[in-house]
Formats: sequence, structure tokens, C-alpha cells
Amino acid sequence: MDEDYECILSGIMSVNGKKVLHMDRNPYYGGESSSITPLEELYKRFSLSDSPPESMGRGRDWNVDLIPKFLMANGQLVKMLLYTEVTRYLDFKVVEGSFVYKGGKIYKVPSTETEALASNLMGMFEKRRFRKFLIFVANFDENDPKTFEGVDPKTTTMRDVYKKFDLGQDVIDFTGHALALYRTDEYLDVPCLETINRIKLYSESLARYGKSPYLYPLYGLGELPQGFARLSAIYGGTYMLNKPVDEIVMEGGKVVGVKSEGEVARCKQLICDPSYISDRVRKAGQVIRVICILSHPIKNTNDANSCQIIIPQNQVNRNSDIYVCMISYAHNVAAQGKYIAIVSTTVETAEPETEIEPALELLEPIDQKFVAISDLYEPTDDGTESQVFASRSYDATTHFETTCNDIKDIYKRMTGTDFDFENMKRKQNDVFFCFSQLCNVSFETE
Repeated sequence: MDEDYECILSGIMSVNGKKVLHMDRNPYYGGESSSITPLEELYKRFSLSDSPPESMGRGRDWNVDLIPKFLMANGQLVKMLLYTEVTRYLDFKVVEGSFVYKGGKIYKVPSTETEALASNLMGMFEKRRFRKFLIFVANFDENDPKTFEGVDPKTTTMRDVYKKFDLGQDVIDFTGHALALYRTDEYLDVPCLETINRIKLYSESLARYGKSPYLYPLYGLGELPQGFARLSAIYGGTYMLNKPVDEIVMEGGKVVGVKSEGEVARCKQLICDPSYISDRVRKAGQVIRVICILSHPIKNTNDANSCQIIIPQNQVNRNSDIYVCMISYAHNVAAQGKYIAIVSTTVETAEPETEIEPALELLEPIDQKFVAISDLYEPTDDGTESQVFASRSYDATTHFETTCNDIKDIYKRMTGTDFDFENMKRKQNDVFFCFSQLCNVSFETE
């Protein structure tokens, strides 16, 4: 029920031969993660008394994501799209830049040896040490001890790996937060293997299309749940919009159905977002998201029409990073010449809007702001007994990797087996092209 999570899982379960009924209380696909159109609807949703000024162009030219996230070109969601063939319903465009904040300015994230040597983020000696570190990561193979260079992937912490290459705090900040995409510094004191794999994923994703490791669908993320809903329908799944859920019917501690408008749909398993089962989730914090409409690209991004900026926590004396995700008219989500920048972070104080000021300063002047503070929920019931499987609320990150980890976790709890991309490829050697005049991104199975 609702959200991208559930749409993706309903598509995957349908392909796997399960009988799926997907109910959504909303009149649109995707729940909290939908795209809002026309622009007038966004103003209404945020209870703004004015209607959009004429300078905003036609309302129907806007498709504004409430929770924007980019896809890593070589990441898990792209693999899920390939496995399920949902790529045939979507057109993607490469995001034009990936930037990191340091000392009040933004810099391009260096992730190749060449970029490391050209970057203004570091001095000459630091560049050489960082280049050596990148070569080590690129060559690292967890199955080949000859590539370890004295590092044990299962016991050596990432803090010790940084020490080994004598990397300074600023370099550690952008490596951990802009390349490995961690939200906090907790990763420093755990074994380094996951971090090395995350940096490899960033570099491999970047290598696919060049400008950045990120992709974004034309017409916004609302296209994703629609694509998975179509997929589910092809495999016999049923999708019902505008369907209120009155009660989750339990017998002997186990789910047996869902009651809606006086009728009960029987089921053996139920997947839903936390809003449907408040007694089986707990609050785990808050996220603030501010949607900003601009009439200009963000300064110091080479006039990019899309980009991500990460503000590492240490740069602004926080415990978690601040993210800026910017898209524009080039993605058919805004009127001509307009840009949408969304700032997000985990709330740490009683004044969330003050927390994101460093990001808002990068965006000035801002034509219009829409502020949302959302509670974060996580399930307290793993579903083993009840067969009710709740997803987690969307976190502050601007990429889908954490979401995919949750999807794989729910899949494992439901089926008892790991989600294995390789075994699940339905057709070997198929090539899917999703071309548009704008995008020229092709996906292929290996």
C-alpha cells in the first residue's frame, strides 16, 4: 500500500508469480513519494493562500517531487528496474554534477585519479595521497588478498584505512559523505569493506555516463511507482487507487485480510507503509525538507540544470549531513527557465529551519519555499509472526540506495531468501533502450 517501496515490491512479487492486490488510499500513485502536478496543487498542499504568480508559467508544466531522490547509475534500483523490465516505461537523464561543500563554498566531487589531481579541494601533497587511496579502492577485490595492501576488510576500520593513506579531515569528510554517501560518521569505526564497496559503486556509476553517478527520470519520480504498477498489472496484479483501508483483519496474531468500504480482501501477507499500522512502528526522528523554486541555476555549479550538493556534517558542526538536490525544466518537471532545489536533513534541534540555513544560502535568491517536517518511522514488528511487513519512512538522503536496502530486507523477511539480482534476471542478454532526445541513457543486462 502506497509509496515507491510498496509499488516496487508489488512489481517484483508479481513477476515472481505471487497474486498481488495493491490498494492506495490516494487518488494518485506513490503515496508520500509522489510528484505533485499542477503547481496550484502544490500551493494547496502546503496551505499557501496565494496562487502561483504568472512568472511561474503554466501550472501543468510542473511535476514536483515531495521526496526527491536520484538513482545511482550502477546502483540497486537500476538493477531492479532492469530485472523487472520497468526501464521500458521510463526515460532517464544523467544528473549534470555532484558537488561537496567546504568552508562556505562548493566544489565538484573528485572521484577519479584525474579529477583528484585537478581538484581545488586539496593541496598538492594531499592530492597525491588521495590519488593513491583511489587507486587502492579501484584495485581492491575482497576475494583477492593480494589487493589488500595490509588492510583486512573484515577487521580494519575505515578510520585506520584513512590513517594508512595519511588523509586529512577535509578529504575524509568528502570521501565518507560525498563518495560513500554516509549521513553520519558512525561508519569510521566499523570494518572498511562496505565503505570501499560504496566508493567503488560511486566510481563505477560515474564511469557509466560521465557527468555524475546519478540519474533522474523525466517527468519526475512519480513515474517510478506508475512503471511498477504497470508491471504488476502485466503479471496479473490488481491496482486500486482511491481505496481507503478501514481495518487490517487479524486472526490468531496473523494477517488474513484488509477491510475497505465494507468488503474484505483476503491475503496471506501484507506490505504497507508505517501510516497504516501505527501500533507496529516507532518514531525514529524527523526530517525537514524544503522545496525551493528558483529562476536560476545554483552558483558555482557551471550552470548545471541538475546537480546534487552534499554538506558534510563536520563542515557545519552537525551530526548529520545536509543534502541539496536540484532538477529543472530540462527534466520536464518545471516551467521553462525554472529550477527546483530541495534541501533535506535529519532534524537535530527545536529549530529545524535554522539548521538548513547553510544550504538555503547557496540557493539565493529563492522565488518560493515550501517547508515540510516529517516524522520518521521504523517497524517494531519484523512480520515473521503477523506476516505484516512495514517499510521504513524515507530518510533525508537524496539517493535510493538506503531505500533499496529496505526493499531487500522486506523481501528476505517475506520469502526467507535473499533478493539476488543475478538469479532473478528473467531474460539473459536482453538490451533495453530508453531513449529520448534528451537522455541517451541505455540500460543493458550483463
